[in-house]
Amino acid sequence: MAGSEPGQRRPGMMDVARLAGVSHQTVSRVLNAPGSVRPATRERVRAAIARLGYRRNMAARALATDSTRTIGVITAGSRYFGPASAAAAIEAAARREGYATVVAALTRGSGDEVAEALDFLVGRGVDGMIAVAPRAHIATAVERAARAVPLVVVADGFPAGGRIHVVSIDQELGARMAVGHLLGGGCRSVAHVCGPPDWFDAAARIRGWRAAVEDAGAPSGDLLEGDWTPERGYAAGAELVARGLPDGVFCSNDLMALGVLAALRDRGVRVPAGVAVAGYDDVAGAAFFSPPLTTVRQPFDELGRLCMEVLLKAIGGAEGAAHSIAPTLQVRRSSE
Repeated sequence: MAGSEPGQRRPGMMDVARLAGVSHQTVSRVLNAPGSVRPATRERVRAAIARLGYRRNMAARALATDSTRTIGVITAGSRYFGPASAAAAIEAAARREGYATVVAALTRGSGDEVAEALDFLVGRGVDGMIAVAPRAHIATAVERAARAVPLVVVADGFPAGGRIHVVSIDQELGARMAVGHLLGGGCRSVAHVCGPPDWFDAAARIRGWRAAVEDAGAPSGDLLEGDWTPERGYAAGAELVARGLPDGVFCSNDLMALGVLAALRDRGVRVPAGVAVAGYDDVAGAAFFSPPLTTVRQPFDELGRLCMEVLLKAIGGAEGAAHSIAPTLQVRRSSE
């Protein structure tokens, strides 16, 4: 039977188990923790579910287990590569664990908007919450959610403890790797086109740039403030040419690096012969910039998996702690 005709009983979990030739416990694991079931068994159960048209009664399940199998995700929206990639990876990881996600995307990031988003998610009965908080005031504003539900904050540099868990990619390490590579390749000075300083990632990358320069005993290069856009990267590249070019330029994201490359090209500066350039993010297409861009790759899939792992432990009562993942350096022609 595919679904149920009027007057017929709706197919239940036991019907799925009989058709798939498994126990009802196995069906439950496929529905709630699919990663714990062997792929062949999982596919057999899913085929039975599709054939029968089985649908779970989520309201009854929530009453019986005191769990909605739903998490809330707060994100700064889809405009920025890092937050958008992190939110997508979290949703995919949640789905693998049998959880649905309810997303609240911030447009302004004001305290009132964050409070409204928190109330919305808590009102939906989420089991826990993950906040992708790129800026300090957003991370501080979501802290109060920890009083209502288990909370994971994705922010490099935000303090963990109590009921607050923090997961991040080590942005300072990534910057150290990129700048260390430029200096190790023969650059005597490295300028930095940074992101907005009130962003955790931008501040950490500034620290990494400074630390790598100090470790190498190199002179401090120029620091030019950017806004993540190629337009600002272009302006920074033009400014660096006017000031007198350094040997290397480290950009806090790939889009600003794209702008820097365009400004250098328009002014007749060859990369890497005249100046070496490195970015951050390894966005789609970075390998096809002209020249292909050396950059730092962020492991967003691993970040999403770790966020869910930490949140599930928090739901189980674990104390707040900080967890960090290392990025990797992708070396290409812009710095060789």
